[in-house]
Amino acid sequence: MSFFELLENTPKIFGFFGIFLFICTLIAFVLNFGFKFRIIGATIFSLLLSLSSWAFIQSYTEKVVIEDAKYVPIVYDNGFDLIIAKAEDDFPEESIEPTLKQLSKNLMKGSRSGANVKIKIRKLEKFSDGVSKPVILGEVQKNVSIN
Repeated sequence: MSFFELLENTPKIFGFFGIFLFICTLIAFVLNFGFKFRIIGATIFSLLLSLSSWAFIQSYTEKVVIEDAKYVPIVYDNGFDLIIAKAEDDFPEESIEPTLKQLSKNLMKGSRSGANVKIKIRKLEKFSDGVSKPVILGEVQKNVSIN
């Protein structure tokens, strides 16, 4: 079983375990067993694990990969409306648009307070030792509230 299959099954596993423990808790109260208050905690905890693993699955999204896009590290992100990624000196011209699309698609919907986010790819052009100037290779604007 792969990790993602296990991840999809954990809410069911913990849910069934919680239901089983709930039934055991009812039996423990009816028959007045001494461990009846301990099993309440285990029941609540297993049901809480079921709900939290379900919530994690709902929030988990895989990264979008677009053909011909290159990896560019994000060097600046103000957390609201601007993201800047750094391209290498030998970055191919034909990879600019797919890379911008990939960066745009991987922004989560509803993040950044619904702002219009500018995503830029830039490289540094050297003039002399220790002096360089940023050159914008491409830019895209995305409204993250619509996605």
